[in-house]
Amino acid sequence: MNWLSRATHRGAGTVAGGRVGQVLDGKLLDHLAAGRDVIVVSGTNGKTTTTALIAAGWGSPVATNATGANMVAGHVAALVTSTASHVVLEADESWLPEVVTRVSPRAVVLLNLSRDQLDRAGEVRQIAERWRRLFDDASTDGVVVVANANDPLVVYAAEVAAQVRWCDVPTVWRADAASCPMCTRPIVFDAAGWRSDCGFSRPRALTTTLGDLLRVDGVDAVLALEVPGEFNAANAAMAVTALTVVGVAVPDAVTRMNGVVEVAGRFARRRWRERELRLVLAKNPAGFAAILAMVEPKASELWIAINDNVADGRDPSWLYDAPFEILRSHPVVCLGTRRLDLATRLDYAGVTPTVIDDLSSIAVGEAPVWLIANYTAFSEWLARSAPC
Repeated sequence: MNWLSRATHRGAGTVAGGRVGQVLDGKLLDHLAAGRDVIVVSGTNGKTTTTALIAAGWGSPVATNATGANMVAGHVAALVTSTASHVVLEADESWLPEVVTRVSPRAVVLLNLSRDQLDRAGEVRQIAERWRRLFDDASTDGVVVVANANDPLVVYAAEVAAQVRWCDVPTVWRADAASCPMCTRPIVFDAAGWRSDCGFSRPRALTTTLGDLLRVDGVDAVLALEVPGEFNAANAAMAVTALTVVGVAVPDAVTRMNGVVEVAGRFARRRWRERELRLVLAKNPAGFAAILAMVEPKASELWIAINDNVADGRDPSWLYDAPFEILRSHPVVCLGTRRLDLATRLDYAGVTPTVIDDLSSIAVGEAPVWLIANYTAFSEWLARSAPC
């Protein structure tokens, strides 16, 4: 069915077979996962990259939904096409309880929680409550939860789990956890961590990062990742911690992860009309906060492409929560179907926008380009560019 979907141009062909399989057998995912070592990854940002890092770090054949099809149909499609005994699945935040219940994973990685796709996604705290109910149930006592200790909403969801391995990793975005989920009073963030007046506070971590040094339960390794940014160091740290649950040694996992150059085109160096592009995906305020922190606009040109197709979310008002003020006084090229909305937001931020309606009008240049794009804009640029 997947090949037929592609042949008839009805879709990418990553989930069609999974949907048909579920109609024929409502417990197909349960059957396909039985007897395999499964790790599930969820969170608002970083799921695809962390999943890819775990797959690389395992060091053996791994079944995975590498395309990012992260609901049950995508999981079925991934498991049907591979008989590997090791499995790592990216799961949409809202679907995590069903997926965990059905595949009985050895470990679940909880990266972060923040607002995303405002036109259809549930309020962030509703998701945290659903996660908390999942891990408070005795049926998940055998699952090891690998959780970000620096995200209060993740801590709230995971603290009730029977087995938790906390990770102290770089976390830029905390705006969705301004008030305590326990008592509603403000959460105080400082160099020592975070805390609320009711006593809710950051837990002691098993995994820590200090620059390139990663320490997992007393074992040290040096991260020399090809994929850039502190947020990817955080993803790698949590990926390594999850792999220790299934018996992979920290140094071995890190060595293999250090060789990952790109993930489904993310962070890839591409070429378009003799211009070198660094192609990066960002889809919400948290993603932009992480990406903008590492961009050096003085050393390169910066283009941002924002679409509003179904996969992107129809509501672009999240642009006003993204910290574009970081780019103040730097020129930015605005692309995509919502380029005017982006330009307006940049103007408010003190950034100099240039709106491009026709790609042929982009001036020839020699400087490398950072191109930040949301879902469908990213796919468009991946298709129209070529590997360097």
